[in-house]
Amino acid sequence: MAEKILIVDDEVSLQETLSYKLRKEGYEVEVAGDGLTALELARTTNPDLVILDVMLPGMDGFEVCRTLRQETNTPVLMLTARDDEIDRVVGLEVGADDYLPKPFSVRELIARVKALLRRVRLIREEMGTAAQEASQPKVMTFDNLEIDLTRREVRLDGEVIPCKPKEYELLTFMGQHKGRVLTRELILERVWGWGFVGDSRTVDVHIRWLREKIEPIPEKPQRIITVRGAGYRFEG
Repeated sequence: MAEKILIVDDEVSLQETLSYKLRKEGYEVEVAGDGLTALELARTTNPDLVILDVMLPGMDGFEVCRTLRQETNTPVLMLTARDDEIDRVVGLEVGADDYLPKPFSVRELIARVKALLRRVRLIREEMGTAAQEASQPKVMTFDNLEIDLTRREVRLDGEVIPCKPKEYELLTFMGQHKGRVLTRELILERVWGWGFVGDSRTVDVHIRWLREKIEPIPEKPQRIITVRGAGYRFEG
């Protein structure tokens, strides 16, 4: 589903330009020319991002932003014709996530829109992962293999299998995504983290070590399956 952007600006030509450019980028667009209409649309359409001009008839952008922030966590990109530090500070204090003074290039605005939406997606993904992990059982059982999340232990036929920290984290991640093909890049990102400096061979090495510990015949794995050209799949 396309992400939805609400543009709030009383300048019709700017509304039309931004609407056209953002729709070309694949976004759904709603438009409001004043603060009250903007609040009504925000409440009824639940946009993923609001582009909000400071100078509006009636209720100004600061008040709109302040009200939005009381009701929602939707990111707000504020626009102003005044390149004034005080305006920037006030905008951020009332809850704006980013600030762009007029005149601006549409390319820069789109770049900021993408960055804000990417940040929101990452936060939602992290929250979803945290919720998923919270709902996981304390012990994941796959036949005679157990992964104890509380004790951080791996047991095979009831016997504790010594695992290095990254081996345990890798096996736990794969167990939480049983049956799903996991690319080496995804595994590196989730198990080793964004700051890891290395290559995908690190994953292959740790997979080999795990197979030697949990597979009856490591050369013919039944639990950690290689999916050629894609990555690995944990069958449990």
